Amino acid sequence: MRALMEWLDRLSLSRAVWLGLLLAALIEAVTVVLRFGFDMQTTRDTVWLSPFTLGFRIHHGYFGVVLLLAVPFLKGWPRNALLAVGVALLASDLVHHFIVLKAATGDAQFHLRYPGKS
Repeated sequence: MRALMEWLDRLSLSRAVWLGLLLAALIEAVTVVLRFGFDMQTTRDTVWLSPFTLGFRIHHGYFGVVLLLAVPFLKGWPRNALLAVGVALLASDLVHHFIVLKAATGDAQFHLRYPGKS
């Protein structure tokens, strides 16, 4: 763990962003396998969460935005780690909805609320 923290500490901001984009590609690959290989759909398969979120869908990109908002207040490896993970979460969510799903299904399926929970 210490070696990872030291490696992250030495990253430039631009390399942390590139690391985030690489992580985004990995996250998206897993998401595509789950969505198209196992026919999983969040609006259907996670609807049981809706009472806990007041009917709102919680996209992982939201967590990415929160992490990115914290980046300017940090230094060293925590800044680089949050930058990479924040970019990964936000980019993978945007790519999944507005490129992959839009191209594959014709609908971005970026729902703010679970269907029928308005």
